[in-house]
Amino acid sequence: MFDQGSKNMPVKRFVVELGYGADLHGANATKAAKRAVKDAVSRSCLCGLFDIVGIHDPNEMHVKVKIACPKPQEVNGKEVLEVIPFGSKELEVVEGGLLTQGLEVPALGSGDNILVAVASLTVCVNIEESGKL
Repeated sequence: MFDQGSKNMPVKRFVVELGYGADLHGANATKAAKRAVKDAVSRSCLCGLFDIVGIHDPNEMHVKVKIACPKPQEVNGKEVLEVIPFGSKELEVVEGGLLTQGLEVPALGSGDNILVAVASLTVCVNIEESGKL
């Protein structure tokens, strides 16, 4: 486990990125959460972790994912974490986001609710292992 703040493991946060995802037809919490994580990942270039911090492999990162959605119990955490391509990962899902009425289009999904999820991705590195800073 990656323990931020431990005296044995000097972990530092370097990036916090936010993302938004929605399922417009069907209110699928996992689909919206995955889209929120993809949104955050798509805006993150982590070159500073290599150039400044000195990591050599993207798997040296640890990514803390926090999802807020109206149906947290329906989020498949394993599927959500598979969206993140590198590093060790952890997930916290809390109630939040938005559920609002949309339009039912049977060919696209069942139900007329739009479910919105918000994601926060925090990228951490063990400074001692990276050999820098």
